[in-house]
Amino acid sequence: MTQKVIIDADPGIGDAAAVALAILDREVDVLGVTATAGRVSGTTATRNLQTIIELLDPPKRPRLGSSQAGLMTFDASFGAGFTNSTALNGRTGLGNNDFQVAELHHPHDSAKLMIELTRNSPNEVTLLTLGPLTNVKIACERAPEFLSLLKGLVCLGGSVEVGGDITPAAEFNVYADPMAARSILRSPATKTLVPLDVSGRSVLTFEQLDFVSRIAAPHMGWLLKNLLPFALRTNHEHLGREGLPLHEVVALAAIARPRLFESRSMPMNVEISGELTQGMTVFDRRVVRKWHSNINVLDKVDADGVLDYFTSIVGIAAA
Repeated sequence: MTQKVIIDADPGIGDAAAVALAILDREVDVLGVTATAGRVSGTTATRNLQTIIELLDPPKRPRLGSSQAGLMTFDASFGAGFTNSTALNGRTGLGNNDFQVAELHHPHDSAKLMIELTRNSPNEVTLLTLGPLTNVKIACERAPEFLSLLKGLVCLGGSVEVGGDITPAAEFNVYADPMAARSILRSPATKTLVPLDVSGRSVLTFEQLDFVSRIAAPHMGWLLKNLLPFALRTNHEHLGREGLPLHEVVALAAIARPRLFESRSMPMNVEISGELTQGMTVFDRRVVRKWHSNINVLDKVDADGVLDYFTSIVGIAAA
């Protein structure tokens, strides 16, 4: 039985890989992809999602939600911020490629599309967020019942023990909109967090990419021969990594292949104003807890299993 999914993203090469994989996975029914500002502006995110859909040209196209939000800016005092994101993902977010797409004559607002698709299939849709939670918060403000209509909410974001990636304490997606993160992640809804502790464990190497590229369908060539090699090179150049962590693919696998993961219920909050800790996800791990558990947090993953999932979907697409 296929799983109905909406993907909210700010592509970004990692997001592009996950969205493409979800569209190709025959066990996932991608009802919609919605753009949010984060790694790129809302306008660029919309264009990049449209590019992914048009390049794949699937038999059933997901509906596209658009965003006009501007580029997010960050405090550069930690030596990170958007400049680093641009270096890793390229000028357009999809490397330095300028893909040509048709103009959207009747764009649909991301939050509005989320609400519409969820109301059409109440308690059947899982929302996967790969970027900041801004759109989800807007959807809840417009339709207070929104989260209760979802089958589940899976959020890529935060960290438990490994620290941050945008600041020493904070992960990018939470830091980009901590107010939205606090509002959504503490809400009384069925939700799962995919933190850096787990999402960073499945790492793609040049050798693995070479193998996958040989078995892939032709329409995946733009991803496997341009975007992922670009990301591997920039991660090596700017971060000293010998491989590319597939954070977003891990988050997708949490929905598509849940048997690859283990989780635990934890009490969590988000720091919204700390000078050094803004955007930090804080978990109560005291012997005698004062907070109530409010979120399911993935804490174990079969990292090789996620890589096998990635390879198998690409291979099936070529069959």
